Amino acid sequence: MTRLESGDEPTTGSHGILPPAGVETDPRDTAGEAPERRRRMVDLAPLKASKAFARLWIGTAISGIGAQMTIVAVGLQIFDMTGSTMMVALVGGIALAPMIVAGLWGGMLADAFDRRALLIASSLTGWAAVLGLVALSAWDASLIAAGERAHVWPFYVLTTINTVAATISGATRSAVTPRILPAHLISRAAALNGISFGTMLTVGPAAAGVLVATVGLPITFAIDAVLFTAGFLGIIGLPKLPPLGAVSKPGLESLREGWRFLEHAPNIRMSFLVDIIAMTFGRPFALLPAVGALAIGGGPVTVGVLTAAAAIGTLLASLFSGPVAHVHRHGIAIARAITVYGCFVGLVGAVILAMTLGLGGEVGPDWTRVSWPALIVAAIGMAGMGASDEISAIFRSTMMLTATPDDMRGRTQGLFQVVVAGGPRLGDLYAGAVASLVALWAPPLFGGLLIVVLIAVVTRAQRSFLAYDARTPTP
Repeated sequence: MTRLESGDEPTTGSHGILPPAGVETDPRDTAGEAPERRRRMVDLAPLKASKAFARLWIGTAISGIGAQMTIVAVGLQIFDMTGSTMMVALVGGIALAPMIVAGLWGGMLADAFDRRALLIASSLTGWAAVLGLVALSAWDASLIAAGERAHVWPFYVLTTINTVAATISGATRSAVTPRILPAHLISRAAALNGISFGTMLTVGPAAAGVLVATVGLPITFAIDAVLFTAGFLGIIGLPKLPPLGAVSKPGLESLREGWRFLEHAPNIRMSFLVDIIAMTFGRPFALLPAVGALAIGGGPVTVGVLTAAAAIGTLLASLFSGPVAHVHRHGIAIARAITVYGCFVGLVGAVILAMTLGLGGEVGPDWTRVSWPALIVAAIGMAGMGASDEISAIFRSTMMLTATPDDMRGRTQGLFQVVVAGGPRLGDLYAGAVASLVALWAPPLFGGLLIVVLIAVVTRAQRSFLAYDARTPTP
C-alpha cells in the first residue's frame, strides 16, 4: 500500500478488493497486496494513508455535529417564535428548490475550478450564515423582555443560504476523496464517512436539545459556529486540487455534458434509481409523532428513541464495516442491502398494524403508557433500516467515485446531493398521503413490500449493474 502525504495525489487505476466468502474469493487483490486476516471492525487505513483525508474526515465529523445542532435549533427557534408546526416545516420546503439548484450548479463548479478553493468559499459562506443566526437569535432574545419578537423571514433566508453552501460543499468534498486516496481505499473511506454521519445524527440533535434547554438558543448557534472552524481547518489542509482533464465552463452546456455522460453510464444511473426507490417508499420518519401518540405510545420520547435507533444502526454498520473491503460485486451488494432495508421497513409497518389492531394493549401519548414489546421491535426495525441503508450507501458511494472519471465527479456528486435531498422529501410525501388515505401502518408495510419487489425488477432489467465488479469499475 502506498502511503500518501498531505500534498500527494494517488495514481489512477483499478485496485482489487477481496470479496467475502460465499460470493467470490481471490487469494490476493490486484494491487498485489498480501491477503490479510479478515477484518470485522472498520478499517482505519484511509486515515493512515492520507493525512489530508484524515484532517478532512475529522473536521467534517466535528463540524457536522454542529450542523445537526443548528438544524434542530432552527426548528425550535421558529416554533418558539410562532407556535406553528407549519412554519417549522417551511424551513425545509423553502430551501428545497435552492438546494436542488445548488447541487447541480455546485457539481459543475467542482469540475471547473480548484476543489480546495471551492470548498473554502462555500465553507466561508456557510460559516457567515451561522454567525448571522447567532446574531438574529441573540436579537430575538433581547426583544423578548420588551414583549416583542424578531421577524421570522431572516431565519429562513440564512438557513437557506447555509443549506445551499452545505450542498455545494458536500458535492465538492465527495469529489475530492479519489484525489487524496488510492482507489482500493475508497470503500473503506465511505465506511468511515458513515461513522461520522452516524455520530452527527446521534450526538448533534441530542446536544441541541440539552443546550437549548440549559444555555438557550443563541449560545447553541454560537457553539455551532465554533465547531464549524474544525471543518474549515480540515479543508485548509488539503492540497490544491485543480481540474485534471478538459475544463467545462459552468452552464447549460456543462449540464448537457453531464447528461450525456449519464446516458452512457447505466451503473451510475441505477445507483441513483435504487436509492430513490428506497427513500421514496421507506421513510417512516414523518409518521413517528403519530406512532408515538396513537400506535406504540410514549409520545415524543418514543419519537426520539426510534429516530436514535436508526442513527445507531448507521453507526454500528460503519463500525463493523471491515468486510466491505473484501467485496467487489458492488451491484449485488447494493441490491441485497436495499432488499434487507425494505424488509426492515415492512417490519416497522407490521408492528404499527399489530398495535392498531389492538394486539399490544392500550397505549397513550404519555411515556408511562408505551407498549414496550412494540417499541423494542420497532426500534430493531429502525436500527436495521439504518444499518442496511449505510451498507448500501458505502457501495453506492464507492461505485460513483471509482467508476466516474475525475472531470465528471463534481457533476455526478452534485446530482447525488439532489437525489439525497429529494428522495426523503418524496418519502415524506408518500408516507403522509398513504397514511391519510389508508391508515398509519400502510406506508411502511406497503412501502417495504414495494421496495423488495421493485429492486428485484429494476436490477434484473439492468444486468450490468448486478455484474458490476469493483476491480474493473465501469460507469
